[in-house]
Amino acid sequence: MIMIAVAVLLSMVLCLLLGVPYIDFLKKKTIGQYVLDLAPEAHAKKQGTPTTGGVFIILAIIISSIITLLMAEKMDTSAWIIIITLFFMALAGFQDDYLKIKGHENKGLSPRGKLLRQILIALIPAFFAMQSYGTVVTFGQYYFDIGIFYPVLAVFVVTGASNAYNLTDGLDGLAASVGIPAFLACGIISYLGGHQVVAIVCAAVIGASIGFLKYNKPKAQVFMGDTGSLALGGLLGTLAILGRCELLLAIFGGMFVIEALSVILQVTSFKLTGKRIFKMSPIHHHFELSGHSEIRIVKEFTLVSFILSVIAVVLYLIF
Repeated sequence: MIMIAVAVLLSMVLCLLLGVPYIDFLKKKTIGQYVLDLAPEAHAKKQGTPTTGGVFIILAIIISSIITLLMAEKMDTSAWIIIITLFFMALAGFQDDYLKIKGHENKGLSPRGKLLRQILIALIPAFFAMQSYGTVVTFGQYYFDIGIFYPVLAVFVVTGASNAYNLTDGLDGLAASVGIPAFLACGIISYLGGHQVVAIVCAAVIGASIGFLKYNKPKAQVFMGDTGSLALGGLLGTLAILGRCELLLAIFGGMFVIEALSVILQVTSFKLTGKRIFKMSPIHHHFELSGHSEIRIVKEFTLVSFILSVIAVVLYLIF
């Protein structure tokens, strides 16, 4: 438990310290966000806000995780798999952000190019998990052997979580706030299951997310960009796989699932009927256009994420 606390505090402090010089650097280089034309009109004022803040979030997580894991004598192969996956997901996200900045518009990697990178990266934890745990998925005390479909499920979990987290990153403080309860639940379940490496990394993410909110809360001084959202989502999926709680991810990561489903339903409905279900998707924009303030949406979505995370932990304890 001491190492968990160390990971949280160290990561939070590192994120706070790294944030100041990095944001100053972004401002000097005028590296800012380009708002999508289809975004709500209120988002026009966000144009030019420094982006790629995920760089110092990921650095804080990696540095604090390595230091804490070394102190706990837990720096094993699974730890390196987690860190390598996180690094490459962040690299893919940074490439997407860089292309947006270079092109002076909100168009980075093509959807196909982004997905291909995510799938290739997701194969790393997928095959490691299969070698370490076989092809079994767990739900509490229940075990299901899905055979050759396991790597497919694992890749889907990582890429799905990465994209869902990315879709949630649309309001000041939303992605980080919603993510904290999810990583907390993942950490608790993993710790109870004896996966201390996963629990320590979850703690590091929570600390970095708290530190990042100092700069990302309304009115945001910096956005995490795809550098942060793609990486954190991919990390959540990876930790769920290595923490043996892949199925419970659908619950403690439920808010991200809802955001992704809102987009899928909106696109499907429009293509089939020509009608939209929501005023705009992802669903946080629907509430925004319905008159809810950004702060209210963030608070409500975070509360729902917390409730779902509690439910996931309770289900784990019951089953």
